[in-house]
Amino acid sequence: MSGSVSSPVNGSVANGSVTSGPVVRPYGDTTGDGMVQLSFTLPIPHDRRAEGAALQLAGRMGMDPAMVVHAKAMGPDFTFFVVYGRVSHLVDLDQVEVVEREFPLLGPKEANLAIRRGLRRRLVVVGACVGTDAHTVGIDAILNIKGFAGEKGLEYYREIKVVNLGAQVAVPDLVARALAERADAILVSQVVTQRDAHIHGTQEMSAAFREAYDEADRPLLVVGGPRFAESMAAELGVDRVFGRGTTPGEVASYLVHALVTDRAVPTRGAGTADTTIEPTERTA
Repeated sequence: MSGSVSSPVNGSVANGSVTSGPVVRPYGDTTGDGMVQLSFTLPIPHDRRAEGAALQLAGRMGMDPAMVVHAKAMGPDFTFFVVYGRVSHLVDLDQVEVVEREFPLLGPKEANLAIRRGLRRRLVVVGACVGTDAHTVGIDAILNIKGFAGEKGLEYYREIKVVNLGAQVAVPDLVARALAERADAILVSQVVTQRDAHIHGTQEMSAAFREAYDEADRPLLVVGGPRFAESMAAELGVDRVFGRGTTPGEVASYLVHALVTDRAVPTRGAGTADTTIEPTERTA
């Protein structure tokens, strides 16, 4: 691999160098060249001035040099761009903050066994897309037996009762159904993000459940969607946030961890039992 190894000085390194340790920079054509690709739309017709405006924006974002590699008119008044260029910024991996998974991944057999031993009844999950959100791909990927990414959905688990309410469910209707089903967990998928609709919808849902239930009896509130950050749980008022690429197995494992392994067994069950399950090694 070409390039010299050097440590960052004042937040930058020489062009074409390879950084050592936890500091990295973007890779394009050669190691350490700092090349990135960016796409965006400007509300102006497609002409030479529009391409100049795109380059000006790229320059103000720190891309130098930058070039427009694709420009396409989006109707008479908009232009879509792809810009390619070099940035001098570095990423210190030691300063990257992520939410680490705090529970082991379980297979369906292990999850079923843990629920059967711990709850001595089926774990009840109610799922929905709330508000005006009509995109059920996410919630169906987790709940539907067909599943996602080679994993069966929660309907496949014998010890989990799934109630999938589908799309555009009003929050009061979700709360009422949760009460009727005596739900252990609520799974809500939010895909529509215009004007932070996913945030407002989740906060409305959280507030409604906290008003309808005593805190000790409240079902677990889990929300997921491609525009959520997993660190947003406290801001949204939920117990757990799952982001893009989450699989049914991850959700099932979390439910077992939160409702069986790491939480007092609900009083409507038949009592407590040994819930220790040795997880099978799986790739996250």
